[in-house]
Amino acid sequence: MELTSHQKDLIAQIAVLKKRKNAVILAHNYQRPEVYEVADFIGDSLELCRKAAETDCELIVFCGVHFMAESAALLNPTRKVLLPALDAGCALADMITAEALRERKKLYPDAAVVCYVNCSADVKAESDVCCTSSNAADVVRALPNRQILFVPDKNLASYVAKLVPEKEIIPWEGFCPIHHRITVDMLLRAKTVHPNAKLVVHPECQPPVLEIADHVASTSKMADYCRNSDAEEFIIITECGLVQKLLKEMPTKKFYTVCNMCYDMKKNTLESIVDCLEKEQYWIQIPPEVAVRAQRAFTRMFEITGQTLAPRPILNPKS
Repeated sequence: MELTSHQKDLIAQIAVLKKRKNAVILAHNYQRPEVYEVADFIGDSLELCRKAAETDCELIVFCGVHFMAESAALLNPTRKVLLPALDAGCALADMITAEALRERKKLYPDAAVVCYVNCSADVKAESDVCCTSSNAADVVRALPNRQILFVPDKNLASYVAKLVPEKEIIPWEGFCPIHHRITVDMLLRAKTVHPNAKLVVHPECQPPVLEIADHVASTSKMADYCRNSDAEEFIIITECGLVQKLLKEMPTKKFYTVCNMCYDMKKNTLESIVDCLEKEQYWIQIPPEVAVRAQRAFTRMFEITGQTLAPRPILNPKS
């Protein structure tokens, strides 16, 4: 993309502020292309939390949505995590509350609660273990419980149920509107226009859509698949911003999409990043009593998947 002179000035300003504030800027895969220009790391939410933990920066600026910044705060509790656009929310995360989950748990006392990372810290605190879209099946498979209350994405729950048929997956009735509205007809029309393109689909899409995909994967795994594939054309079925990132990374390949834009993701702008750094505003703080319990759900996931990142100690809730 061609940057304007104003954008170039903002990028230079951010570079100065970042150095002065000892800050690291994390950008989710769905951000505006110009935001990529100031990011130290680009990736999915948990991957970015991992990168932040490897730095010695005092400030973490998370260009994503609210639950992602909360995750960064949970896994880096000694750092100050800032969200450039405080109103950057998530429709999927908003489809479940901690109170509603507590009531549902009463109906399934023997079930383990597995929560997709796309939910609030309050919901994570009510869960037994977190998961990502790429490790959800492994997490569910490893649990001793036969019943799994899977929240909040019913489409990801359905995908996991197919991969782990020995478990009874009880889905929450939530969904990501961006992925849920994609239909088989939309993809068949796209394939007609691009017959040689591989169809790469996010597991938040509905089951019939997954059935016709060439590959189903999380955003980061989508990039890996395209990078390693011999194919030269791909139809990417997730939020449209990922296509811009893939084009930047793999300019010799062609990428198409039929997905819509997540307007919450696009609320982070170069201007809001400047304000965020200058004023150190929109500090994401989680009550210690919630953070301790939510952190346990993360720790359990890391133990199950054998990942090296573990949350740093949370301050004593009574302190």
